[in-house]
Amino acid sequence: MLAEIRHAEPADLAAVKAIYDQPSVYANTLQLPYQPEAKWQSLFVPQAGFYNLVAEVEGGVVGQLGLQVMQNPRRRHVAEIGMGVSEPYQGQGIGSALLRAALDMADNWLALRRVELLVYASNEPAVALYERFGFEVEAELTDYAFQYGNYINALLMARVSPNQ
Repeated sequence: MLAEIRHAEPADLAAVKAIYDQPSVYANTLQLPYQPEAKWQSLFVPQAGFYNLVAEVEGGVVGQLGLQVMQNPRRRHVAEIGMGVSEPYQGQGIGSALLRAALDMADNWLALRRVELLVYASNEPAVALYERFGFEVEAELTDYAFQYGNYINALLMARVSPNQ
């Protein structure tokens, strides 16, 4: 599926909220269901080192990725990412397109050496996606979050670029 990746605009707020309102999306993040729109507005307020990307298919926003460059001077070579893809578009290359764009920015424009993320160990499709892009598991965090009535583990994954 061909997705256009672009920087998110304030007009995308409702679409991004709709993505994270979907059960399989919020279940695999630290988000709770039934979040108010105001919770998502912070993604659209300019912040130092924050890049908010969306994936658009046929005029509709179907995925979002945030890339946050660390602002501590000793960690400015590092960024964290988090993303969500709308349920009907999961497994269709949207996450790959977003990740490819974010890593291009990290490697070729932001001079980042390390990109980190946290993913639930049970989210096998996401773990496989990140591994395809060179992320490696650095730690497993026991009972990290509460999901569907149970405590679950999370994986701290990172990709260290040899180019920087």
